[in-house]
Amino acid sequence: MTITITPAASERMRSFLAGTPGAAGVRFGVKKTGCSGFGYVVDLATAVGEGDRSVDVDGIPLIVDEKSLPLIDGTVIDFQRQGLNASFVFHNPNATGECGCGESFTVG
Repeated sequence: MTITITPAASERMRSFLAGTPGAAGVRFGVKKTGCSGFGYVVDLATAVGEGDRSVDVDGIPLIVDEKSLPLIDGTVIDFQRQGLNASFVFHNPNATGECGCGESFTVG
């Protein structure tokens, strides 16, 4: 599995982890949602579950559930600020389409 984190995303994730000393890492995955089928999940993980895989990406522990693995392999995670808004942005080579608002994506 290959996931890349840009320097901006890395800085943001490190900030979250520093503020939560007990966190096991950053959870990254997908869930069924939105008008296109899947939405990304980025959150702090308190523990690594039985169906999870922990991967070190540039010193950041990413916790990914096994069901998400094939859907996010090859994804580049970025963090962008536009005016007052700031968010993670995902460049996923597995996505075959996205909804108009960019909140969800389709595969296959």
